[in-house]
Amino acid sequence: MSEGEYTGKTVLITGAAGGIGTAMAKAYAGAGASLAFVDIADCTGICDDLPGSHSAWQLDISDPDAIEATVSEIGGRMGIDVLINNAGFGVVGAADTFSVEEWDRTLKINLRGPWLMSRAALPYLKASGSGRIVNIASQAGVIALLEHAAYGASKAGLINLTKVLAIEWAKYGITVNAVSPTVVETPMALVGWAGEKGEKARQEIPVGRFARPDEIASAAMYLSSAQAGIVTGENLVVDGGFTIR
Repeated sequence: MSEGEYTGKTVLITGAAGGIGTAMAKAYAGAGASLAFVDIADCTGICDDLPGSHSAWQLDISDPDAIEATVSEIGGRMGIDVLINNAGFGVVGAADTFSVEEWDRTLKINLRGPWLMSRAALPYLKASGSGRIVNIASQAGVIALLEHAAYGASKAGLINLTKVLAIEWAKYGITVNAVSPTVVETPMALVGWAGEKGEKARQEIPVGRFARPDEIASAAMYLSSAQAGIVTGENLVVDGGFTIR
């Protein structure tokens, strides 16, 4: 995106304190957007390192009442033109040993959370006249991966939710799309996929590497841009060809 592409637009990013969220913050701020950072952790420090005027809120997106209050406050103060549902929770394990608590938390954060965020943001996205929602899903929502029963189910549900909201809200000028990455080289992922495990995983990806956070940010920025106004209900798979083998 060119400098100034998002001037005058407010972008709400959940999971802003994480690797992908931080990359998105830098990209959107660099294109002129005003940002509303939302994370369960304190992310006020991100605001200080970016050009422009931005605000931060602490929010647990498994809490429906907190979502309603926080999004209403953001929308009333800044408006909302773009919602990036980036916050996620990932614990993997065999389907027969996964706990009910882990299953429920995964679905609450990865599927129910984006639905509640989108619903709460709807009045402000309508007012925008060209509202955009981008949901960060996963290749695990497209194909079956070992030990990803809960995570994969949550992301598959998020992809379908994306399509349903796209149909229902197109009449308001709102587009709803998803991005499904492979492993992304965030600080946490680089630790989790270090050594032989990571080398083997990279070999299974046709392009031979994991995705970079800035590549996911660029995908989101395209889908939320004016140029992508005809694109809705799509799931952009950013996985180096892993799922088409």
